[in-house]
Amino acid sequence: MRGIDARRAKRLMDQMGMRLKEIPDVERVIIQTSSEEIIIEKPIVSVMELQNQKVFQITGGSISEKTSEKISEIPEEDMHLVAQQAGVSLERAKEALKQTNGDLAQAILLLTSKK
Repeated sequence: MRGIDARRAKRLMDQMGMRLKEIPDVERVIIQTSSEEIIIEKPIVSVMELQNQKVFQITGGSISEKTSEKISEIPEEDMHLVAQQAGVSLERAKEALKQTNGDLAQAILLLTSKK
């Protein structure tokens, strides 16, 4: 099978309305999820535009990953409500809310089922 030369590939892309360009001087790309961060240092980033949509291609660079525990503030009123409904201390209510990721109903069920 024969490959397509660069000039012909460019013409075909132009005919399809596809544009490809490199973003210069990119220092870092960070992909952040709820549980981790992927950091790519000194990558080559290209943007392909097709039918009013952009597709980013990230290549090269050194990759490091960090896992992060999502620590969210538990509202004081949520702790009071759970403590009151389950008949427990504020500290136990706070722990139950942390275990259930802030879900009030789940926290109350968790505490009342342990009685």
